Amino acid sequence: MKNINNYCEIAPLKTVLLHRPGNEYLNLTPNTLERLLFDDIPYLKIAKEEHDKFAEALRKEGVEVVYLVDLTAEALDTSSTVRREFIKQFIKEGGVTSKKVFDIVYEYLNSIKDNKELVNKCIEGIDISELKKLRESSGFYATRDIGKMILDPLPNLYAPRDPFATIGNGVSLHKMYSVTRSRETIFGEYIFKYHPKYKKTKLYYDRDDSYSIEGGDIQVLDKNVIAIGISQRTEPDAIALLAKNIFADKQNNFKVILAIDIPDERSFMHLDTVMTRVDYKKFAVHSHVMDISTVYEIKPSKSKELSIKKLDMTLDKILEKYLKIDKVELIKCGNGNRIAAEREQWSDGVNTLCIRPGVVITYDRNYVTNKTLRDHGIKVIEIPSCELSRGRGGPHCMSMALVREDL
Repeated sequence: MKNINNYCEIAPLKTVLLHRPGNEYLNLTPNTLERLLFDDIPYLKIAKEEHDKFAEALRKEGVEVVYLVDLTAEALDTSSTVRREFIKQFIKEGGVTSKKVFDIVYEYLNSIKDNKELVNKCIEGIDISELKKLRESSGFYATRDIGKMILDPLPNLYAPRDPFATIGNGVSLHKMYSVTRSRETIFGEYIFKYHPKYKKTKLYYDRDDSYSIEGGDIQVLDKNVIAIGISQRTEPDAIALLAKNIFADKQNNFKVILAIDIPDERSFMHLDTVMTRVDYKKFAVHSHVMDISTVYEIKPSKSKELSIKKLDMTLDKILEKYLKIDKVELIKCGNGNRIAAEREQWSDGVNTLCIRPGVVITYDRNYVTNKTLRDHGIKVIEIPSCELSRGRGGPHCMSMALVREDL
């Protein structure tokens, strides 16, 4: 099997990529939460323990767990030139424009000899208090707040599904919606450019493309059908460009993309916050959003343009038609109770990670939705979530499937 293989969201999961939360959480403050797209400050010690339980649950199910930091460090190990290029790019895209500051930050990062430590430091961010040479070089910098970040942390990286997504045997490497998250895709760029195992992976989208798209909006439903959310963070033009590139690749069989227009709100930031596939005929959904969503069919045409049409059917009928299923079950978040659904959707009640058909990982706090899933015959593996859930991302967000078996 290839190093990247993802033709169905529910196919048995073999290899998954994670990012364990680190010291980037320690650089979150009340004043920076809005800019860094967080609603609260997780307690790092517990967040790590919860994330380790997540990885442990995956391994118990026979899934190989690999970490973003390790793969990036291994890519940098291939060449000192690649390492220097990475550091310079990271500083530049971090917004450092002063040559003096750039040179000092570069010297500081380049002095870290271990590449894994270097990658962790880039994710953690750099406080001016760490740059003694900079503070001593100018009275201006000496008087700045010690808590001032020269490079912002990347706390959202614990949700590695967003910077890139696996589609078939390829990858879409994303232009992120927010500048705050744009540097997250640098890690994927170096993995798919230089890592010995992944450097020949085909790209269906590139981080330098013009329109924003994020992985939480992309779900490979089967070998023929991909669902993509039109959301707060994924633009229609991005979907069109991705569709053209996918359809142009004759080595895959994708025939249609279902573009699902969901509300442009933070609470519904990605498609996977309101819908995930959990079994052959079953989907977990936030029913209110799905009831008001508009769906478009995107297909290749004989001309260079795409064939796009609005579908005048309910979601269940659309899924039945395109997935060739006789009867789809939509399992409602919070069992359809409005208050329970809104509460548990906020903590990613339907953001499930399917291990194999009918087996999912969920947050334990979403007990109403979890019971509803079980009542519909789904095996639910719960993980602790008091701190992880503060980041607004569930098990689906916190994982990127690299290899799934073919169904």
